[in-house]
Amino acid sequence: MTLRRVTILGATGSIGQNTIDLIRRDPDAYRVVALTGGRNVGQLAADAAELGAEVAVTCHESELPALRAALAGSGVEAAAGQGALIEAASRPADWVMSAIVGSAGLAPGLAALRSGATLALANKESMVCAGPLMLETARAHGARILPVDSEHSAVFQALIGEDIAAVERVIVTASGGAFRDWPVERLASATPEEAATHPNWAMGQRITIDSASMFNKALELIETREFFGLAPNQIEALVHPESLIHALVGFADGALMAHVGPPDMRHAIGFALHWPERRTLPVQRLDLAALGQMTFRPADETRWPALRLAREVMEARGLAGAVFNAAKEQALDAFIARQIGFTRMTDVVAETLDRLSARDGLDDAVIDLDKVLSADHVARVTAREVIAQG
Repeated sequence: MTLRRVTILGATGSIGQNTIDLIRRDPDAYRVVALTGGRNVGQLAADAAELGAEVAVTCHESELPALRAALAGSGVEAAAGQGALIEAASRPADWVMSAIVGSAGLAPGLAALRSGATLALANKESMVCAGPLMLETARAHGARILPVDSEHSAVFQALIGEDIAAVERVIVTASGGAFRDWPVERLASATPEEAATHPNWAMGQRITIDSASMFNKALELIETREFFGLAPNQIEALVHPESLIHALVGFADGALMAHVGPPDMRHAIGFALHWPERRTLPVQRLDLAALGQMTFRPADETRWPALRLAREVMEARGLAGAVFNAAKEQALDAFIARQIGFTRMTDVVAETLDRLSARDGLDDAVIDLDKVLSADHVARVTAREVIAQG
């Protein structure tokens, strides 16, 4: 059996750890090329040593001595910094998991595509900020992008064997997050601790708060538009508290095809890892009779105004996605630091989009990495100004 060479960008996060769990269950099938992470160098080193990675990279240069010490005697190379991260992503691999959080995942993902690898994309910000660039880079280098967000994996699976021209609409489901049952008037007083408790999923702090504000779903709506080439009016959001239907695809004949599965990210990860095959995965098998029912609610844009902003970004395209994401990240930082309230996050993003909408180049049809990074920088500066002005 030919060993499959794999790299995991963002190995210490929840997606990375779930990916490692699947690889660990069949270690003879894989050769791990590189693992990357942040400040959790203990976990990074332990996983790299166990899996026999060629190199382990922390994005923080200050953590390099600790990483080297943790890897002493393991035979695993240690490296740090942005240059090392790009080099690791560029190493020859058959399959690369892109699970770095935020816009920081864009450059490493592009490096992996330029190497010709199959990119399993859990970093939705890459498509939001630079969807056309990601797709063109994949085409130019004979690479492939497979979606790993559970919703986009569900759409991808529902479209296998189908003509995209026959698609009438795509419905992306949302759990509703921590505050789906809160009175709207109470949201302004929500704390970071309350927002970081998800009713269904075990995720990191930032993405869990994004779920509560629906910024995560807003990003996913934009990603759906970029990934599948659909018009904004073909993309819908629907609150589904049980998180068992991950997405639905509606066709011209009125049929709706739903992807149903347990709220376990190993399903989408495993589908991408084994694609084009389907293999046995260690996930729960649903007992629909025991479940009894599934419920749905409209995605109210009054409660979750981030969804309205997503529609504006989908219409604008160009660099609007990069501005949206950067402003969102700055607003989230400010909320976690208790500089602004929960509902103020959306105001910050909206004001940043408004201030930059008339700037020359924001609607550029041709997007390259430099333009995306420039828009990201300007948006962060602008968002910080908005936050400071109160």
